[in-house]
Amino acid sequence: MQAGRAEPVHVVATAGHVDCGKSTLVRALTGMEPDRWEEERRRGLTIDLGYAWTTLPSGRDVAFVDVPGHERFLGNMLAGIGPAPVVCFVVAADEGWQAQSSDHRDAVAALGIEYGVVVLSRVDRAPGRVEDVLARTRRELAGTGLQDAPAVAVSATEGTGLAELRATLDDVLARVPSPTTTGRLRLWLDRSFTITGSGTVVTGTLAAGTLVQGDRLQLLGHDGSRPVVVRGLQSRDTSYTSVGPVNRVALNLRDVSAADIRRGDALLTPEAWPITGVLGIQRVTGVAYTDVPEQIMVHAGTAAVPARLRPFGADHARLVLDRRLPLVLGDRLVLRDPGSRSVLGGAQILDADPPALRRRGDGVHWAERLADLDAAGDVLGEVAGRGAVQEQHLRRLGLLSAHDAEAPSGVLVFGDWWVHAPVFEAWQHRLRTALEALQERDPLAPGLSQGAARDLLKLPDERLLAPVVRDAGLEQEGGHVRLPGSRASLGAAGSAVAELERRLAANAFHAPEADELAALGLGVRELAAAERAGRLLRLRDGVVLLPTAPALAMRELARLEQPFTTSQARQVLGTTRRVAVPLLEYLDSRGWTQRLDAGHRTVVR
Repeated sequence: MQAGRAEPVHVVATAGHVDCGKSTLVRALTGMEPDRWEEERRRGLTIDLGYAWTTLPSGRDVAFVDVPGHERFLGNMLAGIGPAPVVCFVVAADEGWQAQSSDHRDAVAALGIEYGVVVLSRVDRAPGRVEDVLARTRRELAGTGLQDAPAVAVSATEGTGLAELRATLDDVLARVPSPTTTGRLRLWLDRSFTITGSGTVVTGTLAAGTLVQGDRLQLLGHDGSRPVVVRGLQSRDTSYTSVGPVNRVALNLRDVSAADIRRGDALLTPEAWPITGVLGIQRVTGVAYTDVPEQIMVHAGTAAVPARLRPFGADHARLVLDRRLPLVLGDRLVLRDPGSRSVLGGAQILDADPPALRRRGDGVHWAERLADLDAAGDVLGEVAGRGAVQEQHLRRLGLLSAHDAEAPSGVLVFGDWWVHAPVFEAWQHRLRTALEALQERDPLAPGLSQGAARDLLKLPDERLLAPVVRDAGLEQEGGHVRLPGSRASLGAAGSAVAELERRLAANAFHAPEADELAALGLGVRELAAAERAGRLLRLRDGVVLLPTAPALAMRELARLEQPFTTSQARQVLGTTRRVAVPLLEYLDSRGWTQRLDAGHRTVVR
C-alpha cells in the first residue's frame, strides 16, 4: 500500500564479539529473523549484515543493523556500523570481554559514536559473573563515546531484562540529536539485488537528507558514475513517496542492473559532493601514523578501499585511495591493517581536496598546512591555500553550510568567486608592473590583450580580470588593458603626428598619401597609437584625417540640396574621390548620412 512520507526511525547497529548473542537478542526484541542466509542460520554464525525492526514502548520506531562478530568478517561489521548513529554493544556474561570486543570497541571509537547501550547477554548462563564482566567492559570502553553508556543485563532466551533494555534504549534514543532533513544527500549502499517485476533494489541507512520518489541521483560506483532515477521507495516493507532520516531504506532504481552495484557504492545529490581520491587526515584514535604500515584498508560509510598512507608525524597523514569516494571535511574513517585484520584507529578528514605533491619539499608544506587546518573547518585557510575558489566548491567540501553566506575577513567576493585578499592585491601589482614595463619598452603598444593579462595572472576565470583592472586603477578598451593616460604617449612618433596635425588643420580633407606618411616616419603602428590617443582618425584604404573631420564634413554636406551625389560631396569638401568615398562610408556607419542608391545619399536629420 502506497503511503506518504515515512516517519523517522532510529537506526541502531549491534556490536560485539563472535557468538555473544547479538542476533538472538535482535530476534527477541523484534520477533524477526536478522540472519538472511541459510548458511548463517545453519551455522549459528552471522556472516553478513542483517536487518530487523520494532516499535519501543514509547511508540518510537527502531531498526536494527545486526553485524557479524567474527574477525574474518570485520569488513562487513564496519559496513554496518559505519552509517549508524547508535550502537548496542553486546558482551556475553559467560564469556566476558574477547579479542573481537576490542576490535568492535576500536571501530566505535574510530567512528566517534557517542550514543548507545551496553548489553550483558546470556546472564542465565553465568549470573554470578555479571558485575565482573561489566567492570571489565567499563574499563575497556573508557575513553570512547560509550564510556558512560547505560548497561543492561539480559537473557534473550528467557526474556530476562528485555523490558528494561527496551526502556533504556528508548531513553538513549530520545537524546540523539535530530538529523538534517534538507540539503544534499549521500546514501551509502550496503546491498543490491533484483526483485522479479521490480528490477534493481538497493538498501542503505539514510542518515541525513530526504529521498523522494522520482528523484534523479548520481550513482557513484566502483566503475565510475552514472545518473539513476528512484522508481520506488520502501522502509520497513512499506512503500512511501518520500523518506527522511534516520531510516533504513530500500530503493527501486531504474535503468541500472543490480550486478553493476556493490556494497560501498553511494547515491548522491548530483554535482553536490567532491569525489576525491586524496585526503589530508588527522588521527583521532589508535596507532600513531609513524607506526602504521604504508598499505592499509580504509572504511568510509559502507565502503572498504585499499589506500596508501604517508605520515607527517604521529597525528597527520596524506591518504591516497585506490578509488575515489564522496568525502568531505569532518568525515570519520576507520583505518585497518589488511594483514592482521585489526583496527588501527580512527581518522578525521581535514582536507578533502588537498594540493598535489609535485616537487621536492612539497611534503614539508603539506605537513605544515595540515597542522594548521581546523577540524571544524577553515574557510579562510582553504581560500588562502588556493588563492581563489568558487563558493560552490567550498560548499561541496563541507566548509560552508546552506546558511553560510558571508565571507570571512581577508576574503573578497566577486560573483561566485572567493579570493584571498593578498592574492588579489598581488594580481593588481603584477599586472600594473607588467604594463609599466611594456610602456617603457614599447610606448606605441596598445597595452596587454585581455587574454595575455589573464594568462599573466593565471586567473582561474576570465570574469576576475575586470575587478583586478578596476581596483588597480587601470583601463580596459578595445580588448586591451593599459595604464591610465598611456594612450597619449607616442614616444618618438609624437613630433611626426604633431606635424601631420598641423597640415590637416590647414586643409581638413587633404589626407596625406602613403609616401608622405612614410616620409614622416608614420607606419601602421605609429598611426594606430595616434588613433588610440585620439589624435588621428584612420579610414579604409589608408586615409588618415583628424578626429574632427567627420563633424566638419557634416556641416558642409548639410548645406547641399538633398539628396546629394558623391561628386557633389567631393566638390563641397574640396577633396579627392580617394578621400571622399571612405569618409562618406564612415558617416553612413555612424548613421549621420544614409545611402539611398548607388549614386545618392542624404543627411539624416
